[in-house]
Amino acid sequence: MRRASNVIFPALCGVCALLACALLVGLVFVIAQRGVPALSWTFFTDQMRQVGSAGGIFYNLLGTLILIAAALVISAPIATGLALTQAVYLRSASARSRLGLFLYTLNGIPSIVFGIFGFIVFVKFFGWGKSWLIGGILLALMILPTVTVSLIERIRALPRKYIEAATGLGLRQSQIIWSVILPQSWSGLITGSLLGLARAAGETAPIMFTATIFAGASLPHGIRESPVLSLPYHIFILAQDSFDPGVGAKLWGSALVLLMLVFALSMIALPFRLRLHDEAHA
Repeated sequence: MRRASNVIFPALCGVCALLACALLVGLVFVIAQRGVPALSWTFFTDQMRQVGSAGGIFYNLLGTLILIAAALVISAPIATGLALTQAVYLRSASARSRLGLFLYTLNGIPSIVFGIFGFIVFVKFFGWGKSWLIGGILLALMILPTVTVSLIERIRALPRKYIEAATGLGLRQSQIIWSVILPQSWSGLITGSLLGLARAAGETAPIMFTATIFAGASLPHGIRESPVLSLPYHIFILAQDSFDPGVGAKLWGSALVLLMLVFALSMIALPFRLRLHDEAHA
């Protein structure tokens, strides 16, 4: 009986993995097949016209890049501080465990909760209105656990001899951090940031009430009442009018561009992730 279960269970896992991969490949194939005809130079360089049935996605793509760039600028220093606190400064195992629990809990919060939080706190309480900065802050909070955990793993993978040699030379802890730990851990920060940004680029719920609108915006002009256009919200709105052939073509083209952006960020992160894995098992 045990021998049979040892064969059946791996076989079922393999079948489930194949089904998941087949579903993913099929989804990508459908998006690519329907989206490629809409792609052109003007599609990337022209702004939207006629309620999405004409024009391009220039400001939508630019707005998405602004949001994820703001998320990166906000999350990177905070993640660095949390990772150093977890891996270097905290001596108590219980304190490290509580910080880890906080990060994993934050990672498990649904994205719509971040959107509601941002709407109540920033839009209503502070009176900022819809703003690209609110979107950057909310997306930064969403990707913070991914960036932090990736950096923690890289710091923990550092050979102890590096730190021991720096300590033997008489360096203070702050000097060890700046001259040894951080320079050797950039791959973890880059990996976590790129994976987090790949997730943030496709999020709609956190920004639809706080940072983005469908039409009428270009470049940000400040902090208050300064929304941007974005690809996820653009796709969300177009999907409601997808029976119009003109809108449907732009919908699939926009979805393909967003998929390409997420795929590019994930592929850029892959070499850093593989390097981190190899160094951890060296």
